[in-house]
Amino acid sequence: MANTLMSIQIIPKTPNGEDVIPYVDKAIEIIQASGLPYVVNPLDTTIEGNMPELLQLIEEMNNKMMAEGIVSVISQVKFYHAEVASMTELVKKYR
Repeated sequence: MANTLMSIQIIPKTPNGEDVIPYVDKAIEIIQASGLPYVVNPLDTTIEGNMPELLQLIEEMNNKMMAEGIVSVISQVKFYHAEVASMTELVKKYR
């Protein structure tokens, strides 16, 4: 069972001021490939997993940005850590 929720917002600085969305899409592809439950929101993506695998995702996303020619990247990250962490349970009273 997952014990951590992570919300991440990737903010890449593109080499020539290009639109960042294609780069953000590449970061989301890494999340999708992880097989972990996730929800894409307008300003961030929330992923459900265990701390080590979520930290690995941050590294993979940042490495992908640099491999794509990004000048620099800011990763804004929030964690919710508990004995059991579930996106569904955390927000069920609002759904």
